[in-house]
Order: sequence, then structure tokens, then C-alpha cells
Amino acid sequence: MSEVKFRRLGPSGLRVPLFSLGGWLTLGGTVVGDPVKDIIKVAFDNGINMFDTAEAYAKGRSEQEMGRVIKELGLRRTDLVITTKLFWGLRNGPNDGGLSRKHIIEGTKECLERLGLDYVDVIFAHRPDVSVPMEEIVRAFNWVIEKGWAHYWATSEWSAYEIEEAQHVATKFGLHPPIAEQCQHNMFHRERPEKEYHPLYKKYDLGITVFSALASGLLTGKYNDGIPEGTRFATHSKFFKGTVDSLQKEDGLTKIRKVNELSTLAEQELGCSVTHLALAWVAKNPNTSTVILGASKPEQVLDNLKALEVIPKLTPEVMDKIEAILDNKSAPPPTFGRPHLDPMGRL
Repeated sequence: MSEVKFRRLGPSGLRVPLFSLGGWLTLGGTVVGDPVKDIIKVAFDNGINMFDTAEAYAKGRSEQEMGRVIKELGLRRTDLVITTKLFWGLRNGPNDGGLSRKHIIEGTKECLERLGLDYVDVIFAHRPDVSVPMEEIVRAFNWVIEKGWAHYWATSEWSAYEIEEAQHVATKFGLHPPIAEQCQHNMFHRERPEKEYHPLYKKYDLGITVFSALASGLLTGKYNDGIPEGTRFATHSKFFKGTVDSLQKEDGLTKIRKVNELSTLAEQELGCSVTHLALAWVAKNPNTSTVILGASKPEQVLDNLKALEVIPKLTPEVMDKIEAILDNKSAPPPTFGRPHLDPMGRL
């Protein structure tokens, strides 16, 4: 198996593994106890040292399980990159969620208590909060950083406009800006990470921590012939009801056809599975800082890491074949008749 590579997280000096491990829907949820330890140990032993969670994952139990395992395995804190996220609190009070200064500060303290840690490396704003002034949000995360509770802050599923506003506020008042965005990016979900955020990559060196790189499992091919028992769509049927229903409609059937075509390409030309191809495709993107893997058993972590061997095989010719199958690449911004600049020149 190829060695895990590292990239900088956005403009920061923090190095993160190209593949990391997340706790969404699994750790603390469908996976508890010793299996959590087994998954994290296998991940760490194979070069993954970044672990992502959130206050909302399994209503705080994901953080608790992750913190417990880190302690029981005796992992040195300086060897780890731990990230968590704030927005959906664990209670229903008017100030128990969102991105007010109150919840950012109090929520961070509670996250650290559940994790059993003195600090996290990155704390994410799990969603934007249009009811709170941006200056208050940026100042609150800046305060958390200055207190030493986090080294950096970042956003998740924010619009380009909102990220831009946060950057402007940080610049105006000399505060810490967000260094990364955690968003969905996969072969079927491309518009936001590839088009909407495009100006931000060069302007702010924004990094992306990708979730759902396999489209919640659709890009593994496991759902081509129905919903197998024990899969994510089955164990979280209520959450994914809309997605499951869509697979019986024209758009869903088109996606399944494309997965079949991608599977043929992966197996016949690259000697890998469509899962490995899909993960490698996202990892190859230069704006991707890390791809967050989800796993319910250690074997899944090891299998997903085989994508590292596929990345070098994604030549321009192979990428063109993938694009021909997907047929969903975002159109570039209109030039209104102006000729394109020399790509080797300064834009």
C-alpha cells in the first residue's frame, strides 16, 4: 500500500494527511466501544493522524468515543490533528446552537470536555448563521484561538459570499480568518467546490476538507441493484429517504448508469474498484487538503487507502474519459466574447 501523503491545510502551516477519518454517522453512532478503537488504531497505524468529528455527531457521543480511544491507545497529542465543529448544540435553548459568541465559546468548552482534550487543531463553523453579525462570529472564533482552545478555525457548507465576508472582517480588524472549508465534493456534486469556490482558492489559498467523496456510498456501486442490509442507506433510512427515493427516478437511474460505466473503466483500465477511483479523483484535485473517510470497520479504512495507488494513474487521458462519462463539469465563467488569456501568463 502506498504511503499516505500530506498537504498543507489551506494557507496555514498545518500538514494534514491526504486521507483522514471522520466520525459522521459511524463513530459514537452505529459504531461504539471496542470497534471504534479498532478503526482508529488501524487508521493511525497506516498513516492517518487526522480525526474529524462534531458536537452534533451522535449528539456528542462521537466526540466522547474519539476522546476515550485517543486516551486508551496512548496516542501522543502532538502526533494528532483533531477537528470538531459547532452549530447544532445538544440542547434546545435559544442560545444552545448557532454561531453567537455565547455558543461558540460555551460550545467549544463543551466539545473539549467531551473529547477530554485541552485544545483542538481546527474548529469549524458547521453551517453559516445568518442571524448573527459576521463580525461577532469572526471575533468569537478569534477569541477561542487566542485562548489556546483551537489553533485555527474554518467553515463548513458556507457560501463563497459568506467566506469572502469573513475574510474581509478578519482583514479589517486584524483577526484570524478561516483557513479551510469542509464541503461535499464528489463526482456527482461539483458545482460549489469547483465553480463557486474557484475564485477563493487563488485569492485566499483556501483549503478543502472533503466529506461524502463517495456520495454516501453511491459511488461504491453497492446501491446499483437496491439497498443492501447493513449499508448506510439502510441503517439511516430516514435520513437518506430522499436520496433513496431519487434512485428510482430519471436522475438517480442516470447516476447508477454512470457508476456502472465508471466501474468498467476502473476495473479494465486501472485495475481498481470504482470506490478507489472515486476517492482518487477527489484527492487528485489540488484544492483538496484532505478527504475525510467514513468507516464502520477497520477493513474499510485499509480498502479506501488503496486509492493512493490510483492517483498516479489518473493521467490527462484517463481524466478525459472520466469527464466523458460524468458529463457534468461546471461551465467556466462567461467571457462575453473576450479571448482567453495565455494560460502560462499572469492572470
